[in-house]
Amino acid sequence: MPDPALHQDSTIALQKVLATLSYLLTRSQAHERQASRAGVTAGRSDLYLLMALEDSGGVSRVGDLAVQMMVEPPHVTRQISQLEAQNLVERTLDELDRRVRRIAITPHGRAVLESFRQARLDGLRQALSDFDDADLDTTRAVLDRLVVYVRESHMEEPRGRGA
Repeated sequence: MPDPALHQDSTIALQKVLATLSYLLTRSQAHERQASRAGVTAGRSDLYLLMALEDSGGVSRVGDLAVQMMVEPPHVTRQISQLEAQNLVERTLDELDRRVRRIAITPHGRAVLESFRQARLDGLRQALSDFDDADLDTTRAVLDRLVVYVRESHMEEPRGRGA
């Protein structure tokens, strides 16, 4: 039977590693280095919105993007205006409801996103080169489960000012 204290120690150690990794990966300097390697000038939040849009099939409503990114719709609307000015996205009419605008990633936006992703992937492959596929699959499964947990927990929280 597994020792609960050892499991708790492992959970604490994992939490510390995740906190450190999150901090390091979200530093603006880290983004700037990756973006520079990729030849990309778009900001970190711009690229994450493009990734969310691509994950939605390349076209989405503002509200759906906001839910996916776990932010308020006005934040997404402002960011879309900036991305539109850079020719990374475009607003299109919804075919079913002409009152609704949908956001579509442009070919230029896809190219920028692909350059950035490739640079990140190259760095990740280098960092993980000593691990076998089974270790990477297990790590991905654990992290996928954590992402689902965080998303579901976020959906249960009351939304509103100051929350």
